[in-house]
Amino acid sequence: MAMTGIQIFKLLPKTNCKDCGFPTCLAFAMALAAGKAELDKCPHVSEESKAQLAESSAPPIRAVTIGTGDNALKVGGELVLYRHEKTFFNPTGLGVVVSDTMSDDEVTAKVEKADKLEYERVGIMLRPDLVACKCESGDPAKFEALVNKVQGMTSLNLVLMSDNMDALKAGAMAAKDRKPLLYAATKDNADAAAELAKETECPLAVKGTSLDEVAELTDKLTKAGLKDLVIDSGAREIKTLLRDQVAIRRLALEKKFTALGFPTITLPCEMTDDPMKEAMYAALMINKYGGIALLSDIQGQAMFPLLVNRLNIYTDPQRPMATKEGIYEIGNPDENSPVLITTNFSLTYFIVMGEIESSRVPSYLLIIDTEGLSVMTAWAAGKFVADAIGIFVKKCGISDKVKEHTLIIPGLAAGMSGELEEELPDWKIVIGPREAAHIPAFLKG
Repeated sequence: MAMTGIQIFKLLPKTNCKDCGFPTCLAFAMALAAGKAELDKCPHVSEESKAQLAESSAPPIRAVTIGTGDNALKVGGELVLYRHEKTFFNPTGLGVVVSDTMSDDEVTAKVEKADKLEYERVGIMLRPDLVACKCESGDPAKFEALVNKVQGMTSLNLVLMSDNMDALKAGAMAAKDRKPLLYAATKDNADAAAELAKETECPLAVKGTSLDEVAELTDKLTKAGLKDLVIDSGAREIKTLLRDQVAIRRLALEKKFTALGFPTITLPCEMTDDPMKEAMYAALMINKYGGIALLSDIQGQAMFPLLVNRLNIYTDPQRPMATKEGIYEIGNPDENSPVLITTNFSLTYFIVMGEIESSRVPSYLLIIDTEGLSVMTAWAAGKFVADAIGIFVKKCGISDKVKEHTLIIPGLAAGMSGELEEELPDWKIVIGPREAAHIPAFLKG
């Protein structure tokens, strides 16, 4: 049973050193008890205390890492049922399945597509995370060759899928340094799968025909010493799968049912032959708790909306996405270039930047810290106002970069132009367009 904040506090160093980011050890203990902090934030806690506190500090859904290094995929580790309660932490891993019965050309095309597909949105690079190698031939040598081919082509994380334990072992031994997810332990092969997972130190997927069967398997495997498990409920009909996903999350979070306290893997690729339905199913799994969603192919027209959907779902709803404050040079501006200013809300920044780039007019764009709020919201909150802008313009150094001191402000903030002229008497204040789409015509005019 989880400890109370006071019980946790008794096991902490009680130095109030603030190294954990909290003002006191008691505050840190209360955050641990509420599941709002992690024990590793305290660098001074003893190993004995760590062991005693493990239950209280661990999230009800275990965090499992697939792969190694900077590209490793972390799934699970979630604390809430609804993202507005706090946030969702580890985004759904998206991947493509290749099989050892496919031709070399088909495998190469799918893996290269997954490896190269990448989009930038609000300063964040969006891309798939996984390639799943599936053994359909039943031939261990053929499966091992596929695994070697794939891991030689991409740094994306791997999932190894086989009902044949000899084939799964061959693939796992070939790729064990990449720490792939092994799929899957069932009631028929649980002992052999457990031994393989222990030998290779790789995470293991557990597949059942029902949640009861999955719970029995995870309980057996955890007693055997395995902790890094991923759940497949076995459902391949969307209604049943959705029901299982919600049930797993609720039981783990609300009932503290540890047998289902693991991230999930879903296979839209096995649920339909229609690529659009497959993408729709994957989108639903992103929204409703899927730790991993595997697709039969990576198509840009389907993958881009999935990646954007994932970005939206896994962005902290209580913390706006913000760009760093400063001077941004667009198109190699010089001393005669115009100067524009806006807030540091990421979407605002990238839209304005894109419109300035499309105008082909070299410009300076000033970004002032408004805590990630848009122009109107920041103005209403008193963060994008004349006195704050005046101080920023004077201190940022833009005065030394341009000969003509003309500052273009967003049209939505036109009402503060007079106050801004008082704050910046050496600058001419020009009211820009209300809509970013009109910036190119404005700059050329």
